[in-house]
Amino acid sequence: MTSVARVVDVDGIPVSALLREARQPRAVVLALHGGSAYSGYFDYPDRPRLSLLRTGAALGFTVVAIDRPGYGSSAPYAAELATVERRVDLAYAAVDRLLAARPRGAGIFVLAHSIGCELALRMAVDDRGRDLLGVELAGTGRHHHDDAVGILGDALRADPAPRRPRGVRDLLWQPSRLYPEDVVGGARISSPSPAYEGVVARGWIETFPELAAQVRVPVHYSLGEHERVWRSGPSALADIASLFTASPRVAVDQQADGGHNLSIGLTAMAYHLKVLSFVEECVLARAEAAEQRPGRAS
Repeated sequence: MTSVARVVDVDGIPVSALLREARQPRAVVLALHGGSAYSGYFDYPDRPRLSLLRTGAALGFTVVAIDRPGYGSSAPYAAELATVERRVDLAYAAVDRLLAARPRGAGIFVLAHSIGCELALRMAVDDRGRDLLGVELAGTGRHHHDDAVGILGDALRADPAPRRPRGVRDLLWQPSRLYPEDVVGGARISSPSPAYEGVVARGWIETFPELAAQVRVPVHYSLGEHERVWRSGPSALADIASLFTASPRVAVDQQADGGHNLSIGLTAMAYHLKVLSFVEECVLARAEAAEQRPGRAS
């Protein structure tokens, strides 16, 4: 089975996506890319070993990577997607249309990268989020890495913020030895970012803790050993874990030899296997909870 490019209509707005199905899926993984990219981040051209879609399907998970609101087919409608509610509704509706009558296994798990984590958390704290299996967040945080403070600080305070402040490329792609040579820079998955992401980025350090405290599903959080946008290391991981006070389970991991772009680095498969292991644990936990419900025949 190959990855299939799909476009679905959501109330007049086309939403594009990549879909790779497992025949009888354990669960569905919804993948949300970061900024200045599109869904191909999770299925990089000519790099099958890096692909979340391929690895997930091989292990029995259907993987859906949508182009987030304002990207891909919905880019011309970005101005209509400036509100949080509109973006969350669009994402949920797009997934429902993409999956249609397809089997979902135990449910949907959301995996997000970088600024895509904002949509993931918004979906999780929405009333519909109570049915999610869990959430994976990667490439985000509360405090900028020392290398990023000067580069990003002035840009985020500017209104409007520059689309690509000088020095950001190095933060995202260095050290370059962590990536295949042809992947550095991500030229084959690059995309213009919608204007609303400037607002999201400027408020993220305050918004992240507020949203995290409302999440009531299991959470897995990952940072690369060589992350340079956000602070990493044991204290940073513990700090993030402490935000999810309502979650039944929080797991954190620092990916050895990983950079900011974990899903397209040389350690992408190692990272994906860890997250999919967590998804499998969420599937088993849901099955166990179902067995223990009152009235369940023994």
